[in-house]
Amino acid sequence: MTGASVVPTPGSLEHAADEWRQLVSAFMAHSAKVPEALGALERVAAGSPAFLAAKGLIFLLLGRRELATEAARLLREAEAGLAERPCPHDAAIVEALRAFLAGRPSRSAALFDDMVAARPGDGFALKMAQAIRFLYGDCTGMRRSAEAAIGAFGDAHPHAGYAHGCYAFACEESGDLALAERAGVRALELAKDDAWALHAVAHVHEMRGHAAKGRDWLLPRQAAFSGCSNFRHHVWWHLALFELELGNIARVFDLYDTEIRRDHTDDYRDIANAVSLLARLEADGIQVGARWDELSAIAERRIDDGCIVFADLHYLMALLASGRDDAADHLIERMAQAGDGSEFGAVAAEAGAPAGGGLAALRRGHHEEALKGLMTARRQLVRIGGSHAQRDVFDRLTIDAAMRADRPDAARALIMERARLRGTYDRFGLERLVRCGVVPAAAPVASAAAF
Repeated sequence: MTGASVVPTPGSLEHAADEWRQLVSAFMAHSAKVPEALGALERVAAGSPAFLAAKGLIFLLLGRRELATEAARLLREAEAGLAERPCPHDAAIVEALRAFLAGRPSRSAALFDDMVAARPGDGFALKMAQAIRFLYGDCTGMRRSAEAAIGAFGDAHPHAGYAHGCYAFACEESGDLALAERAGVRALELAKDDAWALHAVAHVHEMRGHAAKGRDWLLPRQAAFSGCSNFRHHVWWHLALFELELGNIARVFDLYDTEIRRDHTDDYRDIANAVSLLARLEADGIQVGARWDELSAIAERRIDDGCIVFADLHYLMALLASGRDDAADHLIERMAQAGDGSEFGAVAAEAGAPAGGGLAALRRGHHEEALKGLMTARRQLVRIGGSHAQRDVFDRLTIDAAMRADRPDAARALIMERARLRGTYDRFGLERLVRCGVVPAAAPVASAAAF
């Protein structure tokens, strides 16, 4: 069941094709209606292996231990249903869930690529492959996957806009900013609610250092993300980054209080938005008041989740900022001992633990130790997932660690490499470079010092 305007539907859901399409649409749009769409499918196809596995996979993306436990239960139900009624499409989704739960997300993403190849125009498979690779920083894989899939999403396909949005973000993360911008604009022409595409173009402006253009891109297009899940908080976070770059600190705090932390959720993505913004403000010498307290209380309840290293490091920053040292040390130790043979375990032990140790040392005033830990993790930090813009907070803190350790040569090299990778100096880079005694004329070609 393929074609330019047909949504491939698993065999166990052929009688619920409309409900499946609505779930795929909501999932690709980051819509607040995903729970509603899951409920609609459950009412008509509760025992469908494809539905059960899809629900489990969506749960795993949320990075919560209790939802991982629920996903394991859903897998068992899906396997039982599949044994009664075999179907290749259903079986592929079930196998992808099994691989993810077994600690092999790269295998899960590859299985979704195979689904797209077997059933062109499969938006669920495309988006899931992108979402999983995002969790472990596989920018090259995201680009390859999107490029292989995009040709099947003709303009008449109901998910064409969202597919172009996936392509836009994959291009931005792999460094092709011009193509990313074109793809993002095209996506919004096809799907006016494609918040992922809107945010992909915001990333382009962030990487180019075009804060005013980024602000002007987002503000008139609020309708594109007003119907989002908590992803809307992340889009507001991007606007706050542009305002911070422009020096509008009062506006940054207003966005933090009224949008970014409007809902005091414990979703790791919302916590990451808040933590990284407060860390940027404090690095600029700006007092953030008691805002850390709320975040650290949530973080302490999540220190044993161990699902996503990106989440762990943001929990850690909140704990350190509020002086919850015992919980912070526990989290670092857990990451150091996480080499359990799983892919995420390897990332925790090899990138998360040294980065965590560096962050703790920086907060505690041990600047040379902080620099060593952060530099040890730096080349592997892409593996924690997140975007370049999200991981930039770690680059900033590493640069500040070098400056506080009285290592201006290391700081200069890091600043210049950051500018080279972004193609420009931003306010942060220029200010730190001037503090190091250098006035740049243009973006350099330099490499960071090796440690």
